[in-house]
Amino acid sequence: MYILVALIPAIMWGIIPLLVSKFGGKPNQQILGTTLGAVIFAVILYFFTTPAYTWVSFFASLTSGLFWTVGQYLQYTSFKSIGVSKAMPISTGMQLLGTSLVGVLAFQDWNTPVKLTLGFIALAIIIIGAVLTSYQQKKAGNSEGASQSLKLGIIMTIFSAIGYVIYATIGQAFHVSGWTSILPQSIGMLLLALILSIRNGGERRFSKETFKNIIVGLSWSVGNLALLLSTNEVGVATSFTLSQMGVVISTLGGLFILKEKKTHRELVSVIIGVIFVVIGGALIGYIKGL
Repeated sequence: MYILVALIPAIMWGIIPLLVSKFGGKPNQQILGTTLGAVIFAVILYFFTTPAYTWVSFFASLTSGLFWTVGQYLQYTSFKSIGVSKAMPISTGMQLLGTSLVGVLAFQDWNTPVKLTLGFIALAIIIIGAVLTSYQQKKAGNSEGASQSLKLGIIMTIFSAIGYVIYATIGQAFHVSGWTSILPQSIGMLLLALILSIRNGGERRFSKETFKNIIVGLSWSVGNLALLLSTNEVGVATSFTLSQMGVVISTLGGLFILKEKKTHRELVSVIIGVIFVVIGGALIGYIKGL
């Protein structure tokens, strides 16, 4: 049952890059709109639940939200630099690598030799997939500029993944339940988004693009709730891995819905890379059942 719940984020998060790209706006406006949606969802949910807050659970959840905003803001920025179809597989691969290692080292998610062996094989497959998706064919003319843009995008994506990994694991580290973390987590998200939006490059903080992206926040919140509920049942490595399978939706959507330009070699490399990431992720999910 909780395996099915753990798959909900894959759908809800897989469509987020497509929604953000369609709604438009600067990364500052996108992150502010997203976090506003998350707060709205959290406040509504609060009246239908009875969370028991402690100082530890409140501040652990708030801190989780702060790191999520770091990750999401950098991811939105990377979309501008290298596109959804390239950024998402790299981001997913790095997140899977990070959360799996934290799950193994800190929470003993893979506690047998067989699980460890299969787990590291899965991680190797994921890394190969991430490398394949980052392939960029050299083109005449502006190859240096394109190479710099790719490097910048990859760096932002790596730091984005670090933020996501901390967000995904801090709750389990402090034994915070899913229901308890929702509201303080969203408060942390919004606080940092407001700070980031101060330096907005002349763009209005609250614009029509900001309010459109509230829908993105609601979509994220549904997936986040499913992740929080499933993590305590199936573990960090499994729940977060399954949640990242939305990379298929976002990557293919970037290619065929957003019409991001790729050479034939780049297209083939991205598709093969996504397949590797999914295989590696599926193998990590399988380990839980051993």
